[in-house]
Amino acid sequence: MELIQQLTAEFSLRKDHVENVVKLIDDGNTIPFIARYRKEMTGSLDDQVLRALADRLGYLRGLEKRKEEVRSAIDEQGKLTPEIEEALAAAKILSEVEDIYRPYRQKRRTRASIAKEKGLEPLALEILEQSPQSPEPLVLAETYLNPEKEVATPEEALSGALDIIAEQVSDNAVLRGKLRTYFMKNAILRSEGKTEEDSVYSMYYGYSEPVSKIAGHRILAVDRGEREGFLKVSVECAENRCLELIFREIVRPPVGPCTQAVKTACEDAYSRLIFPSLEREIRSSLTETADESAIKVFAINLKQLLMQPPVKGTVTLGFDPAYRTGCKLAVVDETGRVLTTTVIYPTPPQNKVEEARKTLTGLIQKYNVSAIAIGNGTASRESEIFVADTLRELNGQAAYMVVSEAGASVYSASKLAAEEFPEYDVSLRSAVSIARRLQDPLAELVKIDPKAIGVGQYQHDMPQNRLGEALSGVVEDCVNSVGVDLNTASESLLSCVAGINKTVAKNIVAYREENGAFSTRKTLMKVPKLGNKAFEQCAGFLRVPESKEYLDRTAVHPESYTAARRLLELTGFDSKRLELSDLSSLREKAEEAGLSSLSEALGIGLPTLNDMIGELMKPGRDPRDELPKPLLRTDVMGIDDLTEGMVLDGTVRNVIDFGAFVDIGVHLDGLVHISEMADQFIRHPSEVVKVGDIVSVRVIGVDKKKNRISLSMKVPKGE
Repeated sequence: MELIQQLTAEFSLRKDHVENVVKLIDDGNTIPFIARYRKEMTGSLDDQVLRALADRLGYLRGLEKRKEEVRSAIDEQGKLTPEIEEALAAAKILSEVEDIYRPYRQKRRTRASIAKEKGLEPLALEILEQSPQSPEPLVLAETYLNPEKEVATPEEALSGALDIIAEQVSDNAVLRGKLRTYFMKNAILRSEGKTEEDSVYSMYYGYSEPVSKIAGHRILAVDRGEREGFLKVSVECAENRCLELIFREIVRPPVGPCTQAVKTACEDAYSRLIFPSLEREIRSSLTETADESAIKVFAINLKQLLMQPPVKGTVTLGFDPAYRTGCKLAVVDETGRVLTTTVIYPTPPQNKVEEARKTLTGLIQKYNVSAIAIGNGTASRESEIFVADTLRELNGQAAYMVVSEAGASVYSASKLAAEEFPEYDVSLRSAVSIARRLQDPLAELVKIDPKAIGVGQYQHDMPQNRLGEALSGVVEDCVNSVGVDLNTASESLLSCVAGINKTVAKNIVAYREENGAFSTRKTLMKVPKLGNKAFEQCAGFLRVPESKEYLDRTAVHPESYTAARRLLELTGFDSKRLELSDLSSLREKAEEAGLSSLSEALGIGLPTLNDMIGELMKPGRDPRDELPKPLLRTDVMGIDDLTEGMVLDGTVRNVIDFGAFVDIGVHLDGLVHISEMADQFIRHPSEVVKVGDIVSVRVIGVDKKKNRISLSMKVPKGE
């Protein structure tokens, strides 16, 4: 119950909604299913909030599990006290639990443990008592001489005792907590160049910034620079202030004979044990926070990329640029079926431009190609110029767009691509993938590991399991929000549907190939390993356009078919001849009848009723159709054609912490820095733009030497 209360407070939600979400998750329901079909139980929470809540639930349960492990471990040692119990119960984060456990954890042999083996722990405790009546520490130490255990002098005995005190100070959970808080507020991260040579990390030579203010992308840049050997990175904190904090906690007034010895042990504890440990901790914490921020941005960008509007109903030519091996072409029809492939050589070293132009023109005219997708890899610039020149002679019969080919080579060489296109070599598969990326980004990009798509920063530096988990969630949410045609979807696409794993997806495709197209949603139950729970989770997201059951073509869940038919009857429609009915007035008639009354009569909540009405009015609606269409071009510019003040339309290709990269048709994306995005203050570029947006930008700087283009989205004053 405490867990529910904590989640309720943290997410500012109703307690009953949080309880319902936790129960739904524990019962094995997927996030897309909960978000779409259990709105009454959750208060219509969207998939992002549900995933955040599920992640937090997992963390808190992990925290409780660790607390219990620590409690048991200390209890087994016979050292569990009410104070420790209380401290564990109050711990809010894992680091606090580990601080409590630190003194009881099995350690490797340390200077303190060696001193304890020599029988010096009683001396350490006596010194740490700091009694004003105590003799001088060296006098106390004389009692503990033991030549057999290599304690021959009072100095040796005192040194060992101070080692024990230093470790006790270092293991003090309360003190560590206070020092950690002080570090996070006051420490400085500093980086120095380990070389004089210029590098991409030059701006971090002699760089420093408070750890409380440093931006995530700078942390990741510094981390990478350190790994690659360009930077030496350290954390600095005012030692005198930290020692004051330690003395306040450990040193007891009044000053007595043992005070200075305790201070000496505290100084040793700080420099030898506490500071190195906290430095690692702070660095790790900064990186973890930066990773989470970067993963969040990556996830947002990926979602926007996957949800790019498809270029429907067009024959598309995929153009995979190259130099020596030639440019690979693939023509695909409106459904993505490959019509033909070939190779041309318009780029160096062959430079067979006229021959290539004749081939390209022939393909465009023979297959009535209206869109060309050009990969943005090697030789893309030369290929773009060649295509633009060719299209100029065809008087606008087709247009082109440069698309990211990130991950295309990974897909082309994969087992999946070999199964899909066994008759084509790797490079021709890549051309097919590039064409399909323009036609339907979502259906094509789900075949590729999300980490290879490249719409973020430092994705290869992220904790790969966490990144993969977050991005898989994004793919799943996108696929389920669009819906999937059960009879045409690939195995990759099906495996992203709620409730369907890779094995079941493979079984669906195998069943389809063996028995023909699915005639109804119910037929899914015949697929091996697809049981009742999986059917409940996936059915609403799968469409069967050929089904005689009209509702199978919609996002209405089978559990609501009876309610849907009753709704139609109550609003004057023939529920048995839906394919012939014009349902455009359904909402109007439902509102006339009263939504609350209908909701009560149908036994469903208002959110489900509203979703049902919207879906029946526009069955199988694709949310991507409402977004601006991709910007196709017929001409090309180079960086030499740009002048300051020029205003152009461009497509946002990537959004990062400090700005956005925009494709303005010169093969080199320009940067709109966050300071040039809006006249008012914004915390993050994602507040203003998203991947795929068509934006108007003004050129404010062109650095031909460094190949950099600076852009602004601000309207100049006076205009």
